[in-house]
Amino acid sequence: MAELEKATFGAGCFWGVEEAFRCVPGVVDTAVGFMGGTLANPTYEDVCTGRTGHAEVVEVTYGPTQISYRDLLNVFWQIHDPTTPNRQGPDVGTQYRSVIFYHTPQQEAAARESKEEMERTGRFRRPIVTAIEPAGTFWRAEEYHQRYLVKHGRGHCRVM
Repeated sequence: MAELEKATFGAGCFWGVEEAFRCVPGVVDTAVGFMGGTLANPTYEDVCTGRTGHAEVVEVTYGPTQISYRDLLNVFWQIHDPTTPNRQGPDVGTQYRSVIFYHTPQQEAAARESKEEMERTGRFRRPIVTAIEPAGTFWRAEEYHQRYLVKHGRGHCRVM
């Protein structure tokens, strides 16, 4: 079996982000949690205060022979507005920021190149504010957050 890799993205409330990535062919697993903050083992309630520095993220486990990291980046750009700092739709706070956490130098290079390409397309009227940062510890969110939309009858994969 081929090696699996991890990718970590913050694009607003992690429930919908997880659902979008869970449905992508080549994605083996997803988990929601927190990254980028200062508090060890944060809870959802801790992160919601906006004082821990964490972003709500989805950790994507994927088979690079089935889907490329670049393809995952394309999904990331499609599923949220990367021009709104600390906000996605009605969700406001630093935990909802647009961020790509890279796990390897290759992921960092691909993320930076992809962001530059998105800026050049003119698809967004405002500047892209997505941060690109080294991955830190992934703190898995409480179990009731995992596959939340599926558990509540709103998880429906659709082809992108």
